[in-house]
Amino acid sequence: MDPQPFSDLYVYYCRGQVAPGTNPVSKDFIGNWEEDNFSFLFYTEPSREAVETLLAGQPHLTLLDEYHMSYADWLGEKPGISRIGSFTVCPPWENPAIEDARVIVLDPGVVFGTGTHPTTRDCLAAIESIYALETPQIMLDLGTGTGLLALAAASLGSRRILAVDNNLLATRTARRNVRRNRLENVILTIHGRAEDMIQRPADLLVANIHYDVMQRLITAENLVGKRWFVLSGLLRSQARDIERQLAPLPVSLLRRWECEGTWYTFMGIVRHRQPRFRPEGDI
Repeated sequence: MDPQPFSDLYVYYCRGQVAPGTNPVSKDFIGNWEEDNFSFLFYTEPSREAVETLLAGQPHLTLLDEYHMSYADWLGEKPGISRIGSFTVCPPWENPAIEDARVIVLDPGVVFGTGTHPTTRDCLAAIESIYALETPQIMLDLGTGTGLLALAAASLGSRRILAVDNNLLATRTARRNVRRNRLENVILTIHGRAEDMIQRPADLLVANIHYDVMQRLITAENLVGKRWFVLSGLLRSQARDIERQLAPLPVSLLRRWECEGTWYTFMGIVRHRQPRFRPEGDI
């Protein structure tokens, strides 16, 4: 077992994006989470001096705030072993008490995606539903995060998986998790925009992604060459908009997951072939 990587986090919130290839100026640096035009610099120890040195060399950056919190507070949970459907998701510093071919070793680092969020959990349920019927050989995972959904698809038998995230820290985290599970020959993890990858052929498309990005993904042109799809990360009003966007397209929505009226996940099939799935209730 690996030791738990850190207990406390020191987070420095900056306006602007750190220049690529920048030396973080500290051995305690964990990574940089970029969101829009903001950067969150993570350290395991107080690092105000290192951050000020970094900002002095990059005057376009402005320190807005700094935080000290526990690792569990940042993730919103204490990371541990989770049983989700037939999967056992286990951090590398724990040892699952069962022998299970579907144990997924997952170190989330400071990236969200341990499997307990409703959208991730429901995506896993949708993936299991599809693989109970047939085994998609090629999977496209857009917004891969920690890589959990790609790892799940690989454990169920997919042979070629492209896992994509536009956040560099997420991409690096997913790539480490792929290596931990010895699936480098199955899963290719790349840093890139979902819009640039959506037209690649795939037996299964999974997009657990921001709504504004999903709107641009769901077109007839982008669904050509796909068979199954799972769409998630949607709030209620966003889910209604996506349903309306899908309505004129050659697809069938087969199942919908809803968590407390807040988070929605769709599973469907592109009507190139007659679906064999019997829907469970109306959508």
